Amino acid sequence: MAHTRPAEQAVTMQIRPATVADLPALTALYAHLIPEEAPCDLTIAEASLTQLMTWAGSAILVADDGARLLASCTLVVIPNLTRGGKPYGLIENVVTHPDARRTGLGRRILHAAAEQAWAAGCYKVMLLTGADRPDNHAFYKASGFEQSKTGFQMRRHPKRP
Repeated sequence: MAHTRPAEQAVTMQIRPATVADLPALTALYAHLIPEEAPCDLTIAEASLTQLMTWAGSAILVADDGARLLASCTLVVIPNLTRGGKPYGLIENVVTHPDARRTGLGRRILHAAAEQAWAAGCYKVMLLTGADRPDNHAFYKASGFEQSKTGFQMRRHPKRP
Protein backbone atom coordinates (compact mmCIF):
# COMPACT_ATOMS: atom_id res chain seq x y z
CA MET A 1 0.00 0.00 0.00
CA ALA A 2 1.35 3.43 -0.92
CA HIS A 3 2.24 5.87 1.82
CA THR A 4 0.90 9.39 1.54
CA ARG A 5 2.29 12.65 2.83
CA PRO A 6 0.24 15.36 4.54
CA ALA A 7 -1.23 17.85 2.07
CA GLU A 8 0.82 20.75 3.43
CA GLN A 9 4.03 18.83 2.68
CA ALA A 10 2.93 18.12 -0.89
CA VAL A 11 2.29 21.84 -1.46
CA THR A 12 5.86 22.78 -0.49
CA MET A 13 7.46 20.19 -2.79
CA GLN A 14 9.11 21.81 -5.78
CA ILE A 15 10.55 20.07 -8.85
CA ARG A 16 13.14 22.25 -10.50
CA PRO A 17 16.48 22.16 -12.32
CA ALA A 18 19.47 21.57 -10.07
CA THR A 19 21.91 24.40 -9.47
CA VAL A 20 25.55 24.38 -8.47
CA ALA A 21 24.43 25.12 -4.89
CA ASP A 22 22.55 21.77 -4.90
CA LEU A 23 25.64 19.68 -5.67
CA PRO A 24 26.58 18.63 -2.11
CA ALA A 25 23.00 17.46 -1.43
CA LEU A 26 22.68 15.91 -4.88
CA THR A 27 25.87 13.89 -4.58
CA ALA A 28 24.65 12.70 -1.15
CA LEU A 29 21.32 11.66 -2.71
CA TYR A 30 23.20 9.63 -5.34
CA ALA A 31 24.55 7.47 -2.49
CA HIS A 32 21.06 5.90 -2.49
CA LEU A 33 21.43 5.12 -6.20
CA ILE A 34 24.92 3.60 -6.13
CA PRO A 35 25.82 2.93 -2.48
CA GLU A 36 29.18 1.34 -3.26
CA GLU A 37 30.44 4.34 -5.21
CA ALA A 38 32.28 7.27 -3.64
CA PRO A 39 30.59 10.64 -4.19
CA CYS A 40 31.70 12.63 -7.19
CA ASP A 41 34.29 15.30 -6.42
CA LEU A 42 32.40 18.63 -6.26
CA THR A 43 34.78 20.33 -8.72
CA ILE A 44 34.09 17.60 -11.28
CA ALA A 45 30.37 17.68 -10.45
CA GLU A 46 30.24 21.45 -11.01
CA ALA A 47 32.00 21.15 -14.38
CA SER A 48 29.64 18.36 -15.46
CA LEU A 49 26.49 20.22 -14.38
CA THR A 50 27.70 23.40 -16.08
CA GLN A 51 28.31 21.48 -19.30
CA LEU A 52 24.92 19.74 -19.12
CA MET A 53 23.18 23.08 -18.71
CA THR A 54 24.56 24.18 -22.11
CA TRP A 55 22.52 21.45 -23.86
CA ALA A 56 19.16 23.01 -24.70
CA GLY A 57 16.35 21.35 -22.76
CA SER A 58 18.70 19.21 -20.69
CA ALA A 59 18.86 19.36 -16.90
CA ILE A 60 19.27 17.46 -13.70
CA LEU A 61 15.85 17.79 -12.11
CA VAL A 62 15.51 17.67 -8.34
CA ALA A 63 12.55 17.42 -5.98
CA ASP A 64 13.11 19.83 -3.10
CA ASP A 65 10.88 19.96 -0.01
CA GLY A 66 12.54 23.13 1.28
CA ALA A 67 14.80 21.19 3.63
CA ARG A 68 16.44 18.56 1.44
CA LEU A 69 16.54 16.97 -1.99
CA LEU A 70 14.32 13.89 -2.07
CA ALA A 71 14.47 12.77 -5.70
CA SER A 72 16.33 13.45 -8.90
CA CYS A 73 16.73 12.41 -12.51
CA THR A 74 18.86 13.62 -15.38
CA LEU A 75 17.30 14.52 -18.74
CA VAL A 76 19.55 14.88 -21.76
CA VAL A 77 17.96 16.21 -24.95
CA ILE A 78 19.82 14.79 -27.92
CA PRO A 79 19.79 16.42 -31.37
CA ASN A 80 18.67 14.08 -34.14
CA LEU A 81 18.72 13.83 -37.93
CA THR A 82 15.73 11.47 -38.25
CA ARG A 83 12.07 12.03 -37.30
CA GLY A 84 12.11 15.35 -39.12
CA GLY A 85 15.03 16.54 -37.02
CA LYS A 86 13.11 16.21 -33.77
CA PRO A 87 15.36 15.50 -30.78
CA TYR A 88 14.84 12.70 -28.29
CA GLY A 89 15.26 12.62 -24.55
CA LEU A 90 17.26 10.23 -22.43
CA ILE A 91 16.56 9.93 -18.70
CA GLU A 92 19.31 8.62 -16.43
CA ASN A 93 20.23 8.51 -12.75
CA VAL A 94 16.69 8.22 -11.40
CA VAL A 95 16.81 8.18 -7.60
CA THR A 96 14.40 8.78 -4.73
CA HIS A 97 15.51 9.04 -1.13
CA PRO A 98 14.31 5.96 0.82
CA ASP A 99 12.23 8.22 3.11
CA ALA A 100 10.23 9.44 0.09
CA ARG A 101 9.75 6.18 -1.82
CA ARG A 102 6.21 4.97 -2.57
CA THR A 103 4.83 8.50 -2.23
CA GLY A 104 4.42 9.27 -5.95
CA LEU A 105 7.42 11.58 -5.95
CA GLY A 106 9.47 9.39 -8.31
CA ARG A 107 6.60 9.36 -10.78
CA ARG A 108 6.22 13.14 -10.48
CA ILE A 109 9.88 13.77 -11.26
CA LEU A 110 9.77 11.41 -14.26
CA HIS A 111 6.67 13.19 -15.56
CA ALA A 112 8.39 16.56 -15.06
CA ALA A 113 11.34 15.29 -17.12
CA ALA A 114 8.99 14.06 -19.85
CA GLU A 115 7.17 17.41 -19.90
CA GLN A 116 10.50 19.20 -20.24
CA ALA A 117 11.42 16.87 -23.11
CA TRP A 118 8.08 17.56 -24.86
CA ALA A 119 8.65 21.31 -24.40
CA ALA A 120 12.06 20.87 -26.07
CA GLY A 121 10.34 19.23 -29.07
CA CYS A 122 11.39 15.64 -28.34
CA TYR A 123 9.45 12.94 -30.14
CA LYS A 124 10.22 10.33 -27.46
CA VAL A 125 11.80 9.89 -24.05
CA MET A 126 13.80 6.78 -23.17
CA LEU A 127 15.32 5.37 -20.06
CA LEU A 128 17.30 2.27 -19.25
CA THR A 129 17.55 0.57 -15.91
CA GLY A 130 20.36 -1.62 -14.73
CA ALA A 131 18.17 -2.88 -11.91
CA ASP A 132 16.79 -6.32 -12.63
CA ARG A 133 14.17 -6.09 -9.90
CA PRO A 134 10.49 -6.52 -10.81
CA ASP A 135 9.46 -3.63 -8.52
CA ASN A 136 11.73 -1.23 -10.45
CA HIS A 137 10.23 -2.36 -13.75
CA ALA A 138 6.71 -2.05 -12.33
CA PHE A 139 7.53 1.50 -11.16
CA TYR A 140 8.62 2.57 -14.65
CA LYS A 141 5.58 0.95 -16.25
CA ALA A 142 3.24 2.58 -13.71
CA SER A 143 4.95 5.89 -14.54
CA GLY A 144 3.92 5.56 -18.19
CA PHE A 145 7.01 3.96 -19.75
CA GLU A 146 6.66 0.82 -21.82
CA GLN A 147 9.24 -1.90 -22.18
CA SER A 148 9.35 -1.91 -25.96
CA LYS A 149 12.99 -1.92 -27.00
CA THR A 150 16.05 -4.02 -26.34
CA GLY A 151 18.94 -2.17 -24.77
CA PHE A 152 22.60 -2.89 -25.29
CA GLN A 153 25.60 -1.23 -23.75
CA MET A 154 29.36 -1.31 -23.88
CA ARG A 155 31.21 -0.35 -20.72
CA ARG A 156 34.73 0.86 -20.25
CA HIS A 157 34.65 -0.45 -16.67
CA PRO A 158 32.90 -3.57 -15.37
CA LYS A 159 29.24 -3.37 -14.46
CA ARG A 160 28.60 -2.73 -10.79
CA PRO A 161 27.59 -5.79 -8.73
